[in-house]
Amino acid sequence: QEDVRILTYEIARELARQQVRYAELTITPYSHVKRGIPTPAFCEAIEDARKAAAAEFGIELRWCFDIPGEAGIPAAEETLRIALEQQPDGLISFGLGGPEIGVPRPQFKPYFDRARAAGLRSVPHAGETTGPETIWDALRELGAERIGHGTSAMSDPRLVEYLGQEQICLEVCPTSNVRTQAIRSLEEHPLPRMWDAGLLVTINSDDPPMFGTTLNDEYAVAVRLLGGGRDTVVALARNAVRASFLDAPAKERLIAEIDDYARSAT
Repeated sequence: QEDVRILTYEIARELARQQVRYAELTITPYSHVKRGIPTPAFCEAIEDARKAAAAEFGIELRWCFDIPGEAGIPAAEETLRIALEQQPDGLISFGLGGPEIGVPRPQFKPYFDRARAAGLRSVPHAGETTGPETIWDALRELGAERIGHGTSAMSDPRLVEYLGQEQICLEVCPTSNVRTQAIRSLEEHPLPRMWDAGLLVTINSDDPPMFGTTLNDEYAVAVRLLGGGRDTVVALARNAVRASFLDAPAKERLIAEIDDYARSAT
C-alpha cells in the first residue's frame, strides 16, 4: 500500500515539475489487487497521494480505472467491481488497455455499459496495433468519448470524417507508438495528417519510465512533427483542456492560464 502511495505521489511531483496543472491518469487496479494488495488499501493509497499532491504541488489528479485487456473478462469484472464498490473520489473514467491483437473490444461492452451508467466516462485504447475497425468497435460498442492512440484511424476516410464531426479526441503518444513498433518511425507518424484533417488530438506520454520520455518531451516531438513553435504548443495544450472531463468553469480557468502564459512569454 505504501509503495502505491509513494509511486503515485512521485508521479504527481514529476508532472507538477513539468508545469502540469491537471492530469487524468490511467491506473490498473487489477494488477495490484491480484498480487495481494487489498482493494480498500489500494484506493486509500492513491487517494491519499492525490490529496497530498494537490496540497503540496498544486496539481489535481483524476483516475481512469483501466482493464488490462490481455487478462480478459475476469479482469473486466474485477476492475468494474473495484470501481463501483470503492468509488474513490478521484475516479472519473473507465478504460481498456493492453494488447489489442486477439482482444476484441465488443466482449467488454457489458462492463462499459455498467460503468457508463454509474457516471464514468469511456476512454478505451483502440487502433494502435490493429486497424480502424477496432476504433469503430470502441465507438459503437463501448461508447468511447476519447480513443487511446487511434493511430490507424487515418486509413479509413469515413472514420476520419466521423471523428472530426464529433470531435472525439485521439490521445496520441508519439514516442510510445514508435518504441512499441506500432509506427516504424517518428517521421512516419500520422500526427501531422490527423492535425491537418482537423481532428481533436492531444499529446500524451503513455508510460514515461518505460518509454524513456516525459510529457514535455512529447510536446517537443509534436512541435517537430507539426511545426509552428509556441503556437502549436498552445493549441495542443488547449486541446488537452477541451478533451478533459473537467467541468466548464475549470476548463475556462485553465485555458485562461494557458493564454496568459503564452502572452507573457512573447
